[in-house]
Amino acid sequence: MKIHLRKRVGRLSLENQKKGKKQMASLYLAYNLRPGAKIQYEWLNLQIFVSPKSNIEKDHNKQTMSLAENIRAKRIIDQQTTSHGFTSSVKGKISFLDYFKKLADRKREDSNGNYGNWQSVYEHLKTYSKGKDYSLDQIDDNFLEGFKQYLQGNVVRRGEGKLEANSALSYYNKVKAALKEAFMNKMIKENPSSRVKSLKAGNTHRQFLTLEELQALAVTECENDLLKKAFLFSTLTGLRWSDVKALCWDKIRHAENGGWSLEYIQKKTKGAEILPLSDQAVKILGEKQDANTPIFKELSYHTHMNKQLQDWIVEAGITKKITFHCARHTFATLQLSMDTDIYTVSKLLGHKHLKTTEIYAKVIDKKKIEAASKIDLAINF
Repeated sequence: MKIHLRKRVGRLSLENQKKGKKQMASLYLAYNLRPGAKIQYEWLNLQIFVSPKSNIEKDHNKQTMSLAENIRAKRIIDQQTTSHGFTSSVKGKISFLDYFKKLADRKREDSNGNYGNWQSVYEHLKTYSKGKDYSLDQIDDNFLEGFKQYLQGNVVRRGEGKLEANSALSYYNKVKAALKEAFMNKMIKENPSSRVKSLKAGNTHRQFLTLEELQALAVTECENDLLKKAFLFSTLTGLRWSDVKALCWDKIRHAENGGWSLEYIQKKTKGAEILPLSDQAVKILGEKQDANTPIFKELSYHTHMNKQLQDWIVEAGITKKITFHCARHTFATLQLSMDTDIYTVSKLLGHKHLKTTEIYAKVIDKKKIEAASKIDLAINF
């Protein structure tokens, strides 16, 4: 790897020339990480005079260039340190908020619908920090305990705004994930989150559609036909939004004995899965296109799409608040209600642990109790 110190000359407007202002050049580092890789840049917020005239200007250039070379030398040492298995003392000094924001932006590039949650955590971290710019190595037990209390202070009952208990847990877990990655990349000497107890999960209520509601939805027109196909496909397969969005025709296979199946890598868990597909699920996708063509390429996850989805739900006469992820909940709940064993449902959902699937079983038990209570003979014994 090579690190070069470079400069970029700024433009000097005619007006500034008349005012006697000097033309300046900005200094930056260019990182050539490996042959053929895209060059990365780091601006140093340092400037030198393009054509120094006076001794003061020449002295300024000399001192500024010396400072820039020292920064370059530190970056080289930093890279050599981490490559030999030692923790970087330089990387630990970077802003924790800046580091977290970069991780959030990376989620947006992944296009998996998770960016919004990471961005929300970033906003909460800014509020909690109250303008103080903590470095990575300043994040300790006290910071994490304080952030936990901050999140818990914003937890209220469902429907009253702010955060639900499981949202607070999810937000805290993202901070833990950021620190774990920093530790694994040798940016900090230890991971403080390993010493701090996590938040407790609240009781979950996973919204889903009944079979009657799903059937009503299927015959109701939607403003966005591609969204309708994607949502119904998810209810028939249990696929997450990220996996539906990434679906290409070459992943769908057919065998005379085994029927239709989908071979894919889960975006969330990175697990390799083979998912049986019903004829109806395949029919929803429409006419087969080129192998590498994304089936739902034109579908994007945004606020307007959520509104289109909810408008479609209302049009079908359904009063529930439904998100795209509710399609996955619907698949799981309907499978269990139709007596598919929980182990099979867990495999169809791609869950690593059966405990995750048991949440849906609790919903079914509750519905059974409610159903039993509906029978009223209207007589006294």
